[in-house]
Amino acid sequence: MDSARDGVVVAGTVLIPMRFVWPYGGRSVYLSGSFTRWSELLQMSPVEGCPSVFQVIHSLAPGYHQYKFYVDGEWRHDEHQPYMSGEFGIVNTVLLATDPNFIPSLPPDIASGSNMDVDNEVFRRVVRLTDVSLSDVLPRISDVDLQMSRQRISAFLSMRTAYELLPESGKVVALDVDLPVKQAFHILHEQGIPVAPLWDFCKGQFVGVLSALDFILILKEIGNHGSNLTEEELETHTVSAWKEGKTYLNRQNNGHRTAFSRPFIHAGPYENLKDVAMKILQNEVSTVPIVHSSSEDGSFPQLLHLASLSGILKCICRYFRHCSSSLPILQLPICAIPVGTWVPKIGESNRPPLAMLRPSAPLASALNLLVQAQVSSIPIVDDTDTLLDIYCRSDITALAKDRAYTHMNLDGMTVHQALQLGQDSYDPYELRSQRCQMCLRSDSLHKVMERLANPGVRRIVIVEAGSKRVEGIISLSDIFKFFLG
Repeated sequence: MDSARDGVVVAGTVLIPMRFVWPYGGRSVYLSGSFTRWSELLQMSPVEGCPSVFQVIHSLAPGYHQYKFYVDGEWRHDEHQPYMSGEFGIVNTVLLATDPNFIPSLPPDIASGSNMDVDNEVFRRVVRLTDVSLSDVLPRISDVDLQMSRQRISAFLSMRTAYELLPESGKVVALDVDLPVKQAFHILHEQGIPVAPLWDFCKGQFVGVLSALDFILILKEIGNHGSNLTEEELETHTVSAWKEGKTYLNRQNNGHRTAFSRPFIHAGPYENLKDVAMKILQNEVSTVPIVHSSSEDGSFPQLLHLASLSGILKCICRYFRHCSSSLPILQLPICAIPVGTWVPKIGESNRPPLAMLRPSAPLASALNLLVQAQVSSIPIVDDTDTLLDIYCRSDITALAKDRAYTHMNLDGMTVHQALQLGQDSYDPYELRSQRCQMCLRSDSLHKVMERLANPGVRRIVIVEAGSKRVEGIISLSDIFKFFLG
């Protein structure tokens, strides 16, 4: 529950609008309590974007209140909020104070020791609502449980191979290094893919990967007035030439930072999934090509699949779905687990801020954040930090549509305009509803993992129930860094 900043004065009494939340699903959910004399049911509405979360706002006077939820014809209480046993069974309790010196006066029937059993210990746990957060009343993970969970996940991944990730049918797109840069990114856009392995015909082997990050760096280079890479040169400038020049460009722009150029990162079909996941994490890439050669010298390699953390997570969820009791950590809410990036609370100066942008921000700012902050996505929010959309590295390939990037000003185009440009160019398997997935801080780790394992979902934005105000973000890499250390 949250309290609004401003109260409403009615007949000399300050009434404060309070938000009651039931985050555990149901078909029809109602609220009743001492503030309705237990004779009225207040209908709760599902939250937009979070159909399993219901809310209702009701004004309360300062003091002590009890309440329950009527879910699908059954009385329920929220075990994650303070509760007690009373005349109406187990009820949730709340003490609402608008003044630090406020002292509640208990109703006469309670003060006189009536048949309503008041648990004084529970009552003492109730504090001012403005100071209560869900993480304050939820259990925290122990070091023993964390270590046990990591060991079981690690053992499972060590026993499975990349071969299990291969689909029964499908296609994998590879690009020739001698393709012009402009044509290469047009292919990425046409195929609806953010990354493709590079094939060197002369060497007879795969030599690297072309990704959305390359496109971002090229756009920044084109936007640089002192650049030697013009639009006309993109017609003949090959991918291999770009790769050769990228090391120099990166050192020039970032000083002491490590160059992007590196050996071709790949895996074999019989490597275990833990090693594949570690390659993705350690090299900070989104995919690892699965390459197989029947020759001892590695000649005539075959590109079988592009392994991603999403596919590996799907294997984990499928295995532990029916034996989740062996991993109790999966049932804990995400706010009780050190995973993801969260918006710093007041006084948390040691926590890095969560990168967010307004729709009116220039596209250049988004590209700078994607490169400099080394993030794959940025929540787009309004003035109250309410989630509107999300801008990802993969969205940049939409600018290849109709060669839009060749006649645009990165400082003049807004993030909103860039999103509008690509709104009809997403892969049919990656709908916008999948791109902008949301969850609550009270959602279980298992629920978040199941959602991240869906095709096209690479991260989930944590929002506040009702307001959709951004509270954090959890990516696929966050989940694996948590489990694999």
